[in-house]
Amino acid sequence: MRELNRAQARRLALRAQGFGAARTTFPVGLRDVQRVIDRVALFQMDSINVVERAHYLPLFSRLGPYDRQLLDRCFAESPRRLFEYWGHAASLIDVRLWPALQFRMARAHTEAWSSIVRVADEQPELVEQVLQDVASSGPVSSRQLRLNETSQRTGWGWNWSSVKTALEWHFASGNLTSARRNRQFERCYDVPQRVIPPALLDRQLDEEAAHLELSRRAASALGVMSEACLADYFRTKRAPTRTAIQHLVATGEMEPVRVSGWDKPLWMWHEHSIPRRMSNRALLSPFDSLIFHRERLKALFNVNYRIEIYVPAAKRVHGYYVYLFLLDDELVARVDLKAHRSTGVLLVNGAFTEPETTVESSRIAHELADELGSMASWLGLSGVQVALDARGTLGEDLAALVP
Repeated sequence: MRELNRAQARRLALRAQGFGAARTTFPVGLRDVQRVIDRVALFQMDSINVVERAHYLPLFSRLGPYDRQLLDRCFAESPRRLFEYWGHAASLIDVRLWPALQFRMARAHTEAWSSIVRVADEQPELVEQVLQDVASSGPVSSRQLRLNETSQRTGWGWNWSSVKTALEWHFASGNLTSARRNRQFERCYDVPQRVIPPALLDRQLDEEAAHLELSRRAASALGVMSEACLADYFRTKRAPTRTAIQHLVATGEMEPVRVSGWDKPLWMWHEHSIPRRMSNRALLSPFDSLIFHRERLKALFNVNYRIEIYVPAAKRVHGYYVYLFLLDDELVARVDLKAHRSTGVLLVNGAFTEPETTVESSRIAHELADELGSMASWLGLSGVQVALDARGTLGEDLAALVP
């Protein structure tokens, strides 16, 4: 069995995720965006907009500054390159995987949230009416289709109206899809026939073939993985994922390997070579596909990472919305960021050097300052500012480097 040291496995994982290529000196185009889609297969979405919406950030991490309308076009204009559905949570997914997710749509009645299943059971007339209305007038948001109904604010949460809940039932079931997101980040629903390319709508896969296709894309995106990592990428169940692994090993597409310090059965994807060295500089959002699986993150990069969005402020260790900083083939620091739009700056609320990094802190600070400046410019901000009470040992070094 092939054996890899941790550094080799890291570089393999980074190459699989589209890192390591020199950033173009020309404006990023659709071909560059498609190259990343081919690699990662999906971009996780999230409603939090502290710096920028989560789905825009992986392209910036891999390509550098780019026009965000390129990603919008991939999702919201024909011919679609991406569609929205439940992949690794809510995600923009390579449109070629629409047939592979039909089994999940077919299972909505048993696997979707109980609240949306309930509306299908208890208000079938409303559910049917909503579908007809979208078919006749879509794409529309739930507010446009609310039929004079108002949602009730009874506590924390979304407090969806019945119309919104019915729309989400159809979205989960595949009867409707999302044609785009509006400026309020609301889904605009439409029938799949007006969104998904016809050839993909007509393609039928049984459940075993669907799991095989999802596992194949996940394995290619991960490079090196355990069974748990593979299942986590598209949130598939372990038993069918295990069956897919057996098939992919039999065909030679996945090769068993050992990685020092990672005591699990592991595999690598057959098409990826291992770079001898890598040159990278990137800020990774909390929802980047490189860091989906925390056990894998620890095994490869020796980094313990926790999203502290839902942790009370007094108990946060690193901050509210913390980016990891990739330098070459190591995660060397983390930084708590906020796009402070009223003052026009990218605010650093905390900056921390990773305790196990082998990179000198002075180099980390210089490289991080440059990358933060690039991000600020991309976001249309005037510059970077380190908060006076910024936490972490790296904050002082950064403050000396930014204007």
